[in-house]
Amino acid sequence: MEDYLQGCRAALQESRPLHIVLGNEACDLDSMVSALALAFYLAKTTEAEEVFVPVLNINRSELPLRGDNVFFLQKINIPESLLIFRDEIDLHALHQAGQLTLILVDHHVLPKGDAALEEAVAEVLDHRPIEQRHCPPCPMSVELVGSCATLVTERILQGAPEILDRQTAALLHGTIILDCVNMDLKVGKATPKDSKYVEKLEALFPDLPKRNDIFDSLQKAKFDISGLTTEQMLRKDQKTISRQDTKVAISAIYMDLEAFLQRSGLIADLHAFCQSHNCDVLVTMTIFFNTHNEPVRQLAIFCPHAALRMTICGVLEHSHSPSLKLTPAPSTHPHLQAYLQGNTQVSRKKLLPLLQEALSAYFDSMKIPSGQRETEGVCREQADKELDRAGNSLVPGLSQDEEEPPLPPTPMNSLVDECPLDQGLPKLSAEVIFEKCSQISQSQSTAASLSKK
Repeated sequence: MEDYLQGCRAALQESRPLHIVLGNEACDLDSMVSALALAFYLAKTTEAEEVFVPVLNINRSELPLRGDNVFFLQKINIPESLLIFRDEIDLHALHQAGQLTLILVDHHVLPKGDAALEEAVAEVLDHRPIEQRHCPPCPMSVELVGSCATLVTERILQGAPEILDRQTAALLHGTIILDCVNMDLKVGKATPKDSKYVEKLEALFPDLPKRNDIFDSLQKAKFDISGLTTEQMLRKDQKTISRQDTKVAISAIYMDLEAFLQRSGLIADLHAFCQSHNCDVLVTMTIFFNTHNEPVRQLAIFCPHAALRMTICGVLEHSHSPSLKLTPAPSTHPHLQAYLQGNTQVSRKKLLPLLQEALSAYFDSMKIPSGQRETEGVCREQADKELDRAGNSLVPGLSQDEEEPPLPPTPMNSLVDECPLDQGLPKLSAEVIFEKCSQISQSQSTAASLSKK
């Protein structure tokens, strides 16, 4: 695999037709490995004149945000420098020059910005239900399995098993195990085909890591933020909302707020983040488990505009539905207000409507009748009532754009029919895991209290 990838980078220096194997915009582990392994297979089994190049569908600067990808590449000894990212190749220019053939893996619908490339798509290999209205007119291999890497493994072992080396096998093996939640039958993610090809890979390469070991290490790496800069931590799991020309970024960070606030140069980093992302407000929700294995949520509101910051803090403090049960925490900077969040059931998703309403309250407060000056002599009781009303009259819901983070979310993998989960498997994000553990913790506490009575 390593020698092959070196050849791919060299091929980009030449002016010649290219077959690009392209993963999805999320570039999760399944998408990355499927693109690498399928391109490797096609290059080894096709006429020498044709060049197959795997392309990761993100900018190179975004790779550190995908901890499991970075960890696995290092573990398998594939240098990141050999990989080709979307900002390092102009697919549209290749297409206009008549030198592009696209093979899509782990997706079959191109985003609007790439709609012009659809006529260059020659093949699709995917594992999610087909969107009939958006199918490219080309051969499609689509099967509802737990991992697209399973379909790539099948293609290799059925077509040319002799080309499969241990490095490529390890990539495919670990990816399928992660995607299929360690092949856990109770979860219902793994199909018989997923299990079949994991077993085949293990039979061919008996020294592959044990399933529990590789699953645990990849799962841990996915949520590891220890090596990230402050900007990367904020961008890794971020959503945005806006009203008029005011934009609020909401980032989830999986660490203690106290440790986050003690990061060197934090305030300068927060200022720089807001400036580069055109944000007026940055809300950080930190999430972690304490020494008693109890869930903890904390909030930090950073905003240089005093009136806007006070309005947002007021709405959050006075909200009753839901009640965040906020307790102010020490903060040494006048532009930053920190809180301990007593109600750990209020997730970021539930916080978004409150922030939307806070923006509405802020702009309503700016509507001052002509001839009157805005002063701070407003009756505190009246202000509190308005904040209470704002905090509890939530908007019906957010638009899809407001719910979407700037970075593409990790796609939900397809499931087999008759899965016990009615609506499919939820995304295994850290936020979801935290909420489930929090619910379990609370239910156990309640049960313990009842048994004592």
